[in-house]
Amino acid sequence: MFDIGFMELAVIALVAVVVLGPDRLPDLARQAAQLLHRARGLAHNARDELRSELGPEYSDLQLRDLDPRTIVRKHITEAMAEVDREEAERAAERTRLADGQVPPFDVEAT
Repeated sequence: MFDIGFMELAVIALVAVVVLGPDRLPDLARQAAQLLHRARGLAHNARDELRSELGPEYSDLQLRDLDPRTIVRKHITEAMAEVDREEAERAAERTRLADGQVPPFDVEAT
């Protein structure tokens, strides 16, 4: 998500120890974890409330389904699959034999 490697994390941790001090760092880490836990709970509550307001037909709704990139990707994939099906049907139609027509046969083939 943030594309942070191990070295960047080590530098951030070192700066945090120097600036904040080793005494306050565990307490700040605990507070940050609690903040993330509360934010996650709020997000889950918002999702559950949205599902309940929309009704039972949207009970399997995921918030990532509302991402415009996901919606566009889904529609493009469906359109490409439809084009592929149509092309396959046209190719099958071209290779069909007419009534009474004999398929090609190679005498030298084994």
